[in-house]
Amino acid sequence: MTTVDAVTTIHVDGPAPYDVMVGAGVSARLTEMLRGVDTVVVFGAEGLEEFVESVASAAGRSGARVVTCAVPAGESAKRLEVVSVLWDQLAAAGVTRSDVVVSVGGGATTDVVGFAAAGWLRGVRVIHVPTTLLAMVDAAVGGKTGINTAAGKNLVGAFHPPSGVLVDLDVLHTLPAREWVNGMAEVVKAGLIDDVAILDLIEQEPTGAARPDGPHARALIERSIAMKARVVSVDLFESGRREILNYGHTLGHAIERAEDYAVPHGHAVAVGMMFAATLARLTGRLATADVERHRSLLDCVGLPTSYDGTASWDHLRKAMQADKKNRGARLRFVVLDAIAQPTMLEQPDEECLQQAFEEVNA
Repeated sequence: MTTVDAVTTIHVDGPAPYDVMVGAGVSARLTEMLRGVDTVVVFGAEGLEEFVESVASAAGRSGARVVTCAVPAGESAKRLEVVSVLWDQLAAAGVTRSDVVVSVGGGATTDVVGFAAAGWLRGVRVIHVPTTLLAMVDAAVGGKTGINTAAGKNLVGAFHPPSGVLVDLDVLHTLPAREWVNGMAEVVKAGLIDDVAILDLIEQEPTGAARPDGPHARALIERSIAMKARVVSVDLFESGRREILNYGHTLGHAIERAEDYAVPHGHAVAVGMMFAATLARLTGRLATADVERHRSLLDCVGLPTSYDGTASWDHLRKAMQADKKNRGARLRFVVLDAIAQPTMLEQPDEECLQQAFEEVNA
């Protein structure tokens, strides 16, 4: 991680290395990344028209022909029908393998646009310009792309690393507080599974950590990205260490699906982390004090620590069976032996699972 003239560059290694640039106004650097490109298609989430236009202008200054297309905002974008429309738009724009696709939006936008880019001509370059905290610290980094189906969340997708990610901190000035809080679930997760300094920053300024203008906002973003970069650099295809990034996601994804995606991703993952921590305590792995630290951290940034939805345990248990970490019929969870010491728990006792849920069920 290097910082030059207030722009921090975080390198992601692996079979297709790239850089994540973080800084105020850094989206203007898109111009430099497109030299010699004939056509650029900018897919922007609905509701972000002004920022999308500024990104498109930066693309145009490279000399490329720029086509701008809208993508539905939020989780509704992650459908095969939307991908089909995106492919039609890439065809209409005459995009070839030497051209570039740009996504502008939150995590759902980077997921679906990345997937469309992965499939078009068996893979064209994509650059992500994330506009939410969740997308900045998680979805835009790592090369995972995907859509949802009736069977579950993100079960259809591809590993397609971007050729660059531009995290423009100016976006934070207009980011709704609820979107910051939603993304903080992934920031807290980064601290719990790897970088304890993130947790220390939150605990130093708990009120500030709940706001995009807090004193440690940039540090929280950069440390979270750096953590993910370290993990995916050694395991792009989720064959080993990368699984730890799914902490809290097994129940979290089940909640999202059961609630028809009306529960924000960060809220669902926050409850999922409390469930995983409780499960680890019940199986003799995690100290009660560490479980309570989970609760305190999530609570102080405004995230839920219990499930108040309508889905039954039987419904959620069945939904968890479709989790990507499972092997055959064996249910697998990322849990902690201690803070920043993640491990896998395979096929826990059913009574233990139910008790853990009952403890986090409001």
